[in-house]
Amino acid sequence: MDPLTSWEAYEAKLTRWIAEATDGGADLAVFPEYGAMELAAISGQAGDLEASLHAVSACLPQVDDLHRSLARRFDLHILAASAPVFDPAFHPTRPVNRARLFAPSGAVGVQDKQIMTRFEREVWDVHPGGPLRVFDTALGSVAILICYDAEFPLLARAVVAAEAKILLVPSCTDTTAGYWRVRIGAMARALEGQCIVVQAPTVGDCDWSPAVDENRGAAGVFGPPDVGFPQTGCLAIGDMDAPGWVFADVDLTAVDAVRQAGAVRGLAHWDEQKARTQRCEQVPLI
Repeated sequence: MDPLTSWEAYEAKLTRWIAEATDGGADLAVFPEYGAMELAAISGQAGDLEASLHAVSACLPQVDDLHRSLARRFDLHILAASAPVFDPAFHPTRPVNRARLFAPSGAVGVQDKQIMTRFEREVWDVHPGGPLRVFDTALGSVAILICYDAEFPLLARAVVAAEAKILLVPSCTDTTAGYWRVRIGAMARALEGQCIVVQAPTVGDCDWSPAVDENRGAAGVFGPPDVGFPQTGCLAIGDMDAPGWVFADVDLTAVDAVRQAGAVRGLAHWDEQKARTQRCEQVPLI
């Protein structure tokens, strides 16, 4: 993220990034959680934690118009960087953390974060928003689990049960440990759901913004370590703390194949857990 000086600077930056993604052959570009906080710098509010929420939320209609235009222009699906949105449908005075998925057709889908981190709850007072959604796109069925949401298997299970095959995980973590928590969660969700999971983190230091002052991570694309996928489950991994696109070729027929004929069938066998967890016996062993 950059301390932007004008709307024109943001428009030029976003256009450049989208052009680079298209030049690399991308059909889908995934930006990180809270990447939109750099927009607070345009109004001079980036240094104020509370004011930055309102500044970014206020300019989102213009931001979304730009993303919609770029998706059409470059024939690209774009998951915009998530942003705080003051939406009275979910809270009268506090924001939700919202990601928006833009299709080349002009269609737009929104996904709000479900479970807040301690910083969001205790410091920022960001609230959960609307329900989980699965988007039927020209690329396949896509769902979005924003950062911490990827650490909760039942959220992923819900969207996979609704036939999602690609899970997008935009993230924002200020420590290496935080990055690995989300990455381990993302890889576990790919294993359990026998699906593709894309993690896109913020990276770099932003001492001009207390909202996103430290950022650690590496972009990655993951699948189940099984038939038709790399033995590590990693289709692509970027360099730690390095900005830039990380590309991976994704074949959804491989998802169908592994779900039917993998070495294990975790998705099909998921419900067998229920009977096995009805009773957990406590056994003294002293």
